[in-house]
Amino acid sequence: MLIRLTDLVAISALRAPDSIALREAPVSEGQNSRELTYGQLSDRIAVAAHALASGGLRRGERVVVSAEKKLESVVAMFAATSIGAVFVPLNPVLRLAQVEHILHDSGARMLIGSRAKLEQVGVDGVRCVAWDPDEDFLDWRSDEVPGNGKRAGTPIELDPAAILYTSGSTGLPKGVVLSHRNLVAGAQSVVEYLGNDSHDRLLAALPLSFDAGFSQLTTGFLAGATVVLHTYLLPQDCLRTMASERITGLTAVPPLWIQLAEREWPSEAAACLRYFASTGGAMPREVLAGLRRRAPRAAPVLMYGLTEAFRSTWLPPGEIDRRPGSIGKAIPGAEILVLRPDGTECAPDEPGELVHRGPTVTLGYWNDPARTAARFRSIPGRAAGLPIAEHAVWSGDHVKRDADGFLYFLGRRDEQIKTSGYRVSPTEIEQVLQALDGVVECVVFGEADQRLGERIVAIVYPDAGLSRGERGNVLLRLLRDRLPSYMVPSRIVFRDEAIPRGPNGKFDRQALAALYRAE
Repeated sequence: MLIRLTDLVAISALRAPDSIALREAPVSEGQNSRELTYGQLSDRIAVAAHALASGGLRRGERVVVSAEKKLESVVAMFAATSIGAVFVPLNPVLRLAQVEHILHDSGARMLIGSRAKLEQVGVDGVRCVAWDPDEDFLDWRSDEVPGNGKRAGTPIELDPAAILYTSGSTGLPKGVVLSHRNLVAGAQSVVEYLGNDSHDRLLAALPLSFDAGFSQLTTGFLAGATVVLHTYLLPQDCLRTMASERITGLTAVPPLWIQLAEREWPSEAAACLRYFASTGGAMPREVLAGLRRRAPRAAPVLMYGLTEAFRSTWLPPGEIDRRPGSIGKAIPGAEILVLRPDGTECAPDEPGELVHRGPTVTLGYWNDPARTAARFRSIPGRAAGLPIAEHAVWSGDHVKRDADGFLYFLGRRDEQIKTSGYRVSPTEIEQVLQALDGVVECVVFGEADQRLGERIVAIVYPDAGLSRGERGNVLLRLLRDRLPSYMVPSRIVFRDEAIPRGPNGKFDRQALAALYRAE
């Protein structure tokens, strides 16, 4: 029975110990790759866990792990959870101030990473354990971790396993606490709807510090598949690795898909790919069409999620053309509700807040009981007789559900534009813009205006089909035919390159609005 995170590896090791579990894709031509079978990976995790426990790491203590695309990173994270500790994956691209915040906020006792990475960080007050890049593998020695003579505990499925720090639109990153149950249930759900099995070869292109990035590990290990760790510099590197490693499944965010859709694919990359999945924001219509041309045999899968519940919905490939703009239905094992502020369910096509129930609902925010209480709440009228109420995630996202049960994203509750006495969803305008020929991607936000309250500004990244001289007039004319006058942008700003996104792959409206004002 799957209970703990390390069970994903242990069970696959029993079934097929000689199958390749994990590979490091070469960063440059001529470089040797490293790999571990499931049997070897299970043994490495056990050795590392013993070293940490012998050194005095205890149940519940936090271990920050530099989430470089290395075998050692994966071993360290899984080893920490096997003795009841909580790993905190650290995105290698973070700056020192962000690293210091995560170390301080998490109350980390230890920082694990490559020697080069730890020298860059240089944080005092936290014990550092390094792996040597010149060695064949991480040299786990018990004298490298502080000992206190106490043994670590054995975790249960409800214990915290990880804290994922995710950035919001304002303020410092917040830590979302995930249990063993959350991670295992998420893997089971993804394997079910993607149909993963031991023949798959999954490319881990997303950062392992993201929920969707770490999910490539849990999904692959549950299915007994091979997970290929890849640190790419250019999109073409990603395509070459897809071809050389015979990748069958790739999950990425829209910025990478936009770049891949613009390039020619090696025939081997397209021939092997069974599916491509997108998360972290809406997939631009023209990008989806381009990917389908590049990889006609691969099934496109569109997903919506939030770190607080891992993933909420998926749109099956057969529904994409029939339901443009939909974020799909609930993932297996979850229930998605559309609720009014009083907790009652909305009627079909009535806007409401997306609320997620199920085993992937996380434990809340680390060190932030007020924010946890605001987002993780019980549903009025549900299971009222239980002594401990079940908590659901109130996402803050506005959606609507059609008569067939398919959901459509309308926007964030706190992103509405108030103009001319109306409340306008920027996402609704973006969906209309995105459907127009010549628009690759777009972002809409409000700007203070004395007369209107706020005026609507749209940032658009066009393709070559819209000429520079005519594109503004063309889009405005088309928008006036499709939107009421109060929803038509007062200004359209064109960019000659892709619109910048945050580290989680999503558009940060506040940051883009600030950039617009500065320019």
